[in-house]
Amino acid sequence: MSQAETKKNRAPGFLKSIILNRTLIFKLARNDFKNRFAGSYLGAVWALVQPVITVLMYYIVFDKIFQSRSEAMAGEIPIPYVLFLTAGLVPWFFFNEGMINGMTALIQYNYLVKKVVFNIDILPIIKVFAATFVHAFFVIVLLIVSSVYNYYPRIYTIQIVYYSFCLFVLVLAFSYATSAIVVFFKDLQQILQIVLQLGMWASPVLWNIGKLSPKVQMILKINPLCYVINGYRAALCEEKWFWQDWKYTLYFWAFTIIAMFIGRKIFLKLKVHFADVL
Repeated sequence: MSQAETKKNRAPGFLKSIILNRTLIFKLARNDFKNRFAGSYLGAVWALVQPVITVLMYYIVFDKIFQSRSEAMAGEIPIPYVLFLTAGLVPWFFFNEGMINGMTALIQYNYLVKKVVFNIDILPIIKVFAATFVHAFFVIVLLIVSSVYNYYPRIYTIQIVYYSFCLFVLVLAFSYATSAIVVFFKDLQQILQIVLQLGMWASPVLWNIGKLSPKVQMILKINPLCYVINGYRAALCEEKWFWQDWKYTLYFWAFTIIAMFIGRKIFLKLKVHFADVL
C-alpha cells in the first residue's frame, strides 16, 4: 500500500471529522469566546457593544442627519432604512469577525498544532464557530428591529438560519486558506484588514444593489456576500424562498464549494510544515 493510500485510509474524512469532533468543537469554541474577554469586568458584553454602536452611528448619520443621502444609498427601498441597514450589518459583522478570527486559528492555538495526536483540521472551525455566538445575539436584535417596524417574524424568516449557514461555510472556506498562509506570510493579517474595509463597500451592506443597472448588478453579484446579505433582507421583508432564485443559489454554492476545495488543498499542502514554523 502506498503512502498516499495509507494517509487516505487513516484520515476520517472532512465531514466525518466534524461529526466525530462536534462536542470538542463546541466546547473549544465556547472557551475561545469566553477567554477572549477574560479579566474584563463586562466580559462578553464587549463583543456586543462595538457592533451596536456601529449600527447606531450609521443610523444617526445616514437616517437622521443626512436623510437625502440615506435615500440615495437605499435607492427608494420599500422598507425603513434602519431595518435595511441592520439587515446588512448583521451578516457583515459575522463575516468580518469570522474572517479575522479564522485566519489566526493556527497562530493562537500553536500549542495544539505541535501535538501529534490533535486533529488541527478543526481549529479554523472552532474560531469561526465562536463568532456565531455573537451573531446569534444580533439576529435576535435584528428580529426586534424588524418587529418595531411591523415586519414580524413569519415562516419566511426561518431562512435566516439557512443564510447564516451559507455565511458560516463561506467564511470557513476562506479561513482554511488564510489560516494556513498567514503562518508563513504574517503580512496577510494587515492585507486582510484592508480587503475587509474595501469589501464592506463592495457589498450591499449600506446601499441597495437594486438601484443599479442590470449589467452592473450582474458584475457585483459575483461577490457571494450579495447573495447572503440580500437573503437576510428578503427573509425579513419579502415572501420569497431562497430556491426560487435557483440560479443565484446554484452559483453561490458552486463558488463556496470551489473555495472550500481550494482552501482545504492549501491547508493540507502546508499542514506538514506548521509545527516547524510555529
